[in-house]
Amino acid sequence: MYSRSSEPVRFERDCAAVLVPQGEAVTLPAGSVGYITQALGGSFTVFVEGNLFRIAGRDADAIGKEPPAPLELAAGADDAAVEKLVWQQLRTCFDPEIPINVVDLGLVYNVDVLAHEEKAGERQVRVEMTLTAPGCGMGDVLVADVRDKLELIPTVADADVELVFDPPWNRSMMSEVARLETGML
Repeated sequence: MYSRSSEPVRFERDCAAVLVPQGEAVTLPAGSVGYITQALGGSFTVFVEGNLFRIAGRDADAIGKEPPAPLELAAGADDAAVEKLVWQQLRTCFDPEIPINVVDLGLVYNVDVLAHEEKAGERQVRVEMTLTAPGCGMGDVLVADVRDKLELIPTVADADVELVFDPPWNRSMMSEVARLETGML
């Protein structure tokens, strides 16, 4: 789901949000009005009273939208099937200001799917990722989004997302599609 439109919205209830780009957690009160400026990966970026806010998919109902459907995994799925779903989930994680997922931006450096050390039949996922700029105020929000979305995968008991800055990100790490979309060829 993607939108670059300015669809008007009215908050039907108080809603947790994150101020963009500062990354500060806030609550938008019921009755607030604004516009959806970006709808990607089940999250929404909304413009309210001169500021941008990120609304998590689990709070989609606050703006009259449907939350994302639960993830499914075949019974007895192996690590390869889980890793495939991990990469699919990573492609649903977006910076609220950039309409490109973290995989195509080249922010994900490594993914490991491991048997959980303490929970039989469960898995751990370890991810190393970076940011386009080390001082990005949305860094913690992106890391939490990745962790939360990976922990929605059946059999994934926990996800460890480590923010690393070596090697430093540069635009050559972007996929060709991302470079085309941003005009960074």
